[in-house]
Amino acid sequence: MKSAMIAFVLALSAAALPAAAQCVGQNLIAALPEAQRAEIAQRSAAMPYHRGLYWRARKGAAQITMIGTFHFDDPGHDAIVAALTPVIAEAETLLVEMGPEEEARMKARMEADPGLLVSLDGPTLPERLSQEDWQALSEALEARGVPAVMASRMRPWYAATILSLAPCMMRQMAEPDAEGGLDRQLMDVAQRENVALRALEPWDTVLTIFGGLTPQEEIDLIRYSLPSAAHADDYAVTMADAYADQDVWSVWEFVRLDAYRNSGLTRAEVDAMTAEAQDVLMDRRNRNWIAPLTDAAQDAAADGRAVVAAFGALHLPGENGVLRLLEREGWAIERLPL
Repeated sequence: MKSAMIAFVLALSAAALPAAAQCVGQNLIAALPEAQRAEIAQRSAAMPYHRGLYWRARKGAAQITMIGTFHFDDPGHDAIVAALTPVIAEAETLLVEMGPEEEARMKARMEADPGLLVSLDGPTLPERLSQEDWQALSEALEARGVPAVMASRMRPWYAATILSLAPCMMRQMAEPDAEGGLDRQLMDVAQRENVALRALEPWDTVLTIFGGLTPQEEIDLIRYSLPSAAHADDYAVTMADAYADQDVWSVWEFVRLDAYRNSGLTRAEVDAMTAEAQDVLMDRRNRNWIAPLTDAAQDAAADGRAVVAAFGALHLPGENGVLRLLEREGWAIERLPL
């Protein structure tokens, strides 16, 4: 069950959304019958802090300004970067999921150990998958610029991650003038302003998450990724619209509803998988981030300054989201206009 919901979450790319103008498709939520749209809206409204991307937390003299991000280039980033540039310039630290040092360590590790991404021995994906699933996988990866001969040796989690990226995203990433996602642009601001950068988690967090899958879960991860891969551009537009509306949790609930209808599982099974994936991919990480966030804010307060944090938008809302966790520790939460 864990692998199935990880696949669904990959479709969200942790709110890593593309530019809507470059991804052509339909909004899958808008296309739903009214009753199903109402169910999504009702479930989203039940989540604390479900609407909003820009927040401030205060506790005594300590202050954390938070922005929920997506990780691909988008013309809409310009206004957000302009608004946050003076805030970052005055901050003591910008906290992000993975900073330049962590990115460099990840890159070096992958270059030194290609076995992290590809299987150097043992059965290939065509041997592990059914002929039908391999055909669908190879065609989907070909559409994303990955030849079948390369795909055949990919680690399942890596193949599923690429499946979660719409072809329009892949084209966008290949453009030479792409400025990078909001996280990257805000890190560039911090470096220009000589503001310290600090990572919220170790560089190998994602590898640790996927390293815990069993061989069967690995294959299930691909199998459950395939149906949404065929509609990846529509997913991209749906997510972009939700981000523009500052209501990213609606996409999480849409994925749940889509699983009710198309996964062949019972609602109870889907709900169980949703809870497990949320715990592994978001809740545990959120809890681990609270100490770095609050420690950095307290240190900055001693110098009469504040900190800024930029991380995936799906980490903000919910009972176990960063905002609610901070609130439980006595921080006052305020939504800021964006």
